[in-house]
Amino acid sequence: MSINPDYSKYHPKWFRRSMPIFWWTRKWVHMKFILRELTSVAVAYSAILLLLIVRALNQGSEHYSEVTAMFKSPVILILHTVMFLFLIFHSVSWFSLAPKAIVLRIGKKRIPDQATIGLNFLAWFVVSSVIVWFI
Repeated sequence: MSINPDYSKYHPKWFRRSMPIFWWTRKWVHMKFILRELTSVAVAYSAILLLLIVRALNQGSEHYSEVTAMFKSPVILILHTVMFLFLIFHSVSWFSLAPKAIVLRIGKKRIPDQATIGLNFLAWFVVSSVIVWFI
């Protein structure tokens, strides 16, 4: 028989406030945060998809044709449209949070938040334009 020295017969009961599982749906700020976190799945999906495309390109034209033929399925088209919308939401919400994550300074003067957001969107536009130009 083992005796636990920390055990007491009348241990006080923990006070835990009950919290509904969907507490985050009450305020738009919380819901936006949860949605942004959930859209990270779309980011991971897109990264894996890109790796699969690069792998198919590396294996030859037959494998690449098989992968591109798979993308013509209506189910995949709908899935990719939804994922694209999630990626847009994730990008816009992340760029809007950039001044909170990165404080840019010129000398001792802080760059305004709107300038940081604008520079992020400008960089996004430039990189997207270059990619579209190559395609």
